[in-house]
Amino acid sequence: MSTTQRELVLGPELAGTLMTPEEFDAVEEYDDLYRYELIHGVLVVNPIPLAQETGPNELLGHLLLVYKDNHPQGSSLDQTLPEQYVRTRDSRRRADRLIWTGLGRVPKLKRDLPSIVVEFVSAAKRDRHRDYVEKREEYMALGIREYWIIDRSRRQMTVYIGQPDGVREQIVAETDNYRTDLLPGFELPLARILASADMWRQQE
Repeated sequence: MSTTQRELVLGPELAGTLMTPEEFDAVEEYDDLYRYELIHGVLVVNPIPLAQETGPNELLGHLLLVYKDNHPQGSSLDQTLPEQYVRTRDSRRRADRLIWTGLGRVPKLKRDLPSIVVEFVSAAKRDRHRDYVEKREEYMALGIREYWIIDRSRRQMTVYIGQPDGVREQIVAETDNYRTDLLPGFELPLARILASADMWRQQE
């Protein structure tokens, strides 16, 4: 690159630029109409998410925080944030939501691995392969304990659970509530999450 990382302003015209993780992390200015990821040293630029993705994500965040504040075991949830980076050796994957459990404190974003990563998958074939295959492999290799893929097209959630003997897959049907040992007493009502996606899709 002929310009230094301090001079870079990220925007769609830089899609495909080769960067190191250090250069990517140092950038402070960007066009906020887009999302940026570093995938194996290449800058990837995408439009901001659709309302049918951000709406259900907001609802999930609300349900998690209600659990944290009101459930007797809510302290199991340290924190949750939307639109955060998962750091790998040569990539910066932007996840729809990260969930930290078991720390007993506020997580350090650049150091503490989330317990759970959540993605709201879109219908595009390329995006589906990225979420179901590429991200699953990278997240499980990092040691992330659960990876949730909420799929409004298939009307289900796929959960990948990292275990000592490999990765276990669990399919959650639309009418089911998902429970995890990482958040004792928390129930994810998948039908309610999908209904939020449907509501926003109808407003397009």
